[in-house]
Amino acid sequence: MIKVTVEALPGRIRHMARAQLSRLTAVLCAAALAFAPIPSHAQAPQPKGPPLLRDTEIENLLRDYTRPILRAAGLEKQNISIAIINDPTFNAFVADGRRIFVNYGALMQSQTPNQLIGVLAHETGHLAGGHLSKLRTQLAQAQTQMIVAMLLGVGAMVAGSRSGPNSGASNIGAAAVSAPQELIRRNLLSYQRQQEENADKAAVKFLDATGQSAKGMYETFRRFTDESLFAARGADPYAQSHPMPAERVRALEELARSSPNWDKKDDAALQLRHEMMRAKTSGFMERPDTVARRYPQSNTSLPARYARAISTYLHGDPRSALAQIDSLIQAEPNNPYFYELRGQALLEGGRPQDAIAPLRKAVSMTRGAPLIEMLLGQALVASNNPGTTDEAIRILKAALAREGEAPIGYSQLAMAYGRKGDYAEADLASAQAAYLRGDNKTARELASRAKTRFPVGSPGWVRADDIVAAKGPAK
Repeated sequence: MIKVTVEALPGRIRHMARAQLSRLTAVLCAAALAFAPIPSHAQAPQPKGPPLLRDTEIENLLRDYTRPILRAAGLEKQNISIAIINDPTFNAFVADGRRIFVNYGALMQSQTPNQLIGVLAHETGHLAGGHLSKLRTQLAQAQTQMIVAMLLGVGAMVAGSRSGPNSGASNIGAAAVSAPQELIRRNLLSYQRQQEENADKAAVKFLDATGQSAKGMYETFRRFTDESLFAARGADPYAQSHPMPAERVRALEELARSSPNWDKKDDAALQLRHEMMRAKTSGFMERPDTVARRYPQSNTSLPARYARAISTYLHGDPRSALAQIDSLIQAEPNNPYFYELRGQALLEGGRPQDAIAPLRKAVSMTRGAPLIEMLLGQALVASNNPGTTDEAIRILKAALAREGEAPIGYSQLAMAYGRKGDYAEADLASAQAAYLRGDNKTARELASRAKTRFPVGSPGWVRADDIVAAKGPAK
């Protein structure tokens, strides 16, 4: 095996070579991180709350936004999902070829459906263009080129040192190491800029194909251009991983304005759903005083009342919260998410028995939305009624069959099985919950204990054995 090392080189050259290796590593790591798969736990700079946010209402809206775009891109059957990151900044990205990640800040800051749909269309352009796999190929080629350049340069430095300290050959070798790195780095950045431009063009194409305007996408990018003009002043355009903002937006504007859909407006009903999504996000994620400023009492719109009801249930008087939620239900009796909110407020307020009825209604109206089913299962378990234990198990298993990466579902299932005295299934469900939380040590311990309770070779024993042998959940 050929091993590259710098330890056998003369002192000064060893120091120079080590520095070049450090720069090489930094360049490659920076480029790799730009498009490397990002585990969900790395996306939560905030100390509180989960890294990924889950909500049936918001996820359904985002699916409605992306479904026609994915169809136009030929990705409808690829089972691509939207993951919401617990981050208040405006950002969206693709990282693993099967999910589009979007910060809740992007939901809050997009004033119209079209603005958010444009961003999602851009990310779909990356997926449709296979940009992740192509960039990784470019990174692999660049790494090979850099290593070869480094070895040639180190060889020249060694030869120079043997010719004498004043020969100048060692300095030539140092230049031979450093010069190709800058060229290769610029080539990588140029490749990334081209990918961004291609994703813009693909997004406009998808929006046109679905009869939607690219104006919202243009408005969003223009806003960020205005915010970044000062920061980009004097920047080297060849050292940017994205196209220079002004140039990029001018090209996008020209392309978008040529579409016959440029002046097409969002449907009023869709705009209302968008406003409800923003209000819900504000109510759950922002401080009460921020919610009050954003949605003052003088604002009597349904979204404003929604935000205030959520904020009151989380931070204020439970009675006032329930009264506000009941007022929402009276205004829209066919909205399942108002019943979900009422059930959640009652459950978290220590009234699980009272939470069952509204949660049953929400489950029925959403035709068995898994996340709401898990909430209902939690209420049934928390009610401590032996007569509802079997129902809780049935509901939780049905929800987990469609939403298998929710630790809370397995935790509640473990409690339900424990109530029945089925400790083998309780241990297995607890192990699955720990595994999904990333607590592999606890997951293996519980799964090992579950294996001793199941007959060898039974389905439960096999699932427990899989957890014992697994390294951790895919992120």
